[in-house]
Amino acid sequence: MTIYKDLAPSQRTIMTPGPVEVDPRVLRAMSYPILGQFDPEFTALMNETMEMLRALFQTNNQWCYPIDGTSRSGIEAVLVSVIQPGDKVLVPIYGRFGHLLVEISERCGAEVVTLEKEWGTVFDPGEIIGAIRREQPHIVAMVHGETSTGCLQPFGGIGAACREADALLIVDAVATIGGVPVQTDAWQLDAVIGGTQKCLSVPAGMAPVTYNERVEAKVLRRKTIERGLRDKDAESVHGLTVRSNYFDLGMLQDYWSPKRLNHHTEATSMLYALREGVRLVLQEGLEARFARHRRHEAALLAGLTAMGLTLYGDPGCKLPVVTCVRIPDGVDGEAVRAMLLNSFGIEIASSFGPLKGQIWRIGTMGYSCNQKNVLHVLGALEAVLIRHGVKVPAGEALQAALACYERSLD
Repeated sequence: MTIYKDLAPSQRTIMTPGPVEVDPRVLRAMSYPILGQFDPEFTALMNETMEMLRALFQTNNQWCYPIDGTSRSGIEAVLVSVIQPGDKVLVPIYGRFGHLLVEISERCGAEVVTLEKEWGTVFDPGEIIGAIRREQPHIVAMVHGETSTGCLQPFGGIGAACREADALLIVDAVATIGGVPVQTDAWQLDAVIGGTQKCLSVPAGMAPVTYNERVEAKVLRRKTIERGLRDKDAESVHGLTVRSNYFDLGMLQDYWSPKRLNHHTEATSMLYALREGVRLVLQEGLEARFARHRRHEAALLAGLTAMGLTLYGDPGCKLPVVTCVRIPDGVDGEAVRAMLLNSFGIEIASSFGPLKGQIWRIGTMGYSCNQKNVLHVLGALEAVLIRHGVKVPAGEALQAALACYERSLD
């Protein structure tokens, strides 16, 4: 009989675009006793979590709650609940996760129309507004922050254009919520999906979502028509039924409403984690948190530049919480990552698609976004590059980062 050792994961400095290090206070919250999902004490925690999520998403929407599952579960829940077969969905693509929105939309039976931008850049909002007016889609699905390219898409005027066209605007803010501003109401976003394992510094396993009355109306209209046709025309109802039971927003909001209609068994410990993670964000203050992410990003950029490395992407649309660095010519990027991990306990990310083998991606997100980690990764990267034969000005990266930190305190 095999005897397995006690679980003892290594301590890492995680500087990827997600997952990131989890705040110890969140880990502590996950150790608390389990409550029944309909225990009044637990349903009070559910209500508090919804209230805190409204502040996080900067919205007055009634519906702010988590989908149980990783970030993709939230994206799928919104799209599968809103898209009816034959709906036209416009997806502007400027990285890997735009393609994901296309794939899920097509699986829902949508007629998908795409706009594509070279990776490393984003769209001028006017380009998307023009496409909305030209295509007259039912839904526009967009990524706010692309971790694949380290780019941040501006939203000026897009929400208003969607309202004019009577289109729903659905936004993947998995990489940005809690790290950069996501102004749901001010930007006229109809549905927004966040993630826990990035700037919120909570383990992967929940996807907070919010949506407004426009989305709810389509969800409920679909449910009402479905009920009316169910016994009369099975073929017609097939196109109206939400294809997923688990990801049906109409059923989920009944579970999160005062009715508490049973839908699934809530992930108790993960809800503790989410509540604590969002509480810590609000305790820090959104503006202070956004400023912290910009401060450590600036120090990281200063160090990388002083090292002589080249950044990837248009600096005018850089995502503050992800920095993409070109791998120097002749360097085995995976060997560098392996040495960082094995010798220094630091994890940075590689890339995929057309950028595979061309860039490293360094995240400065949530609890991982701090001065110790930034200085640690700069010093370690310099040492590893020298070991791989790259001529870098020794010591200058750390000095540049330290100078940046000193300036930020003036």
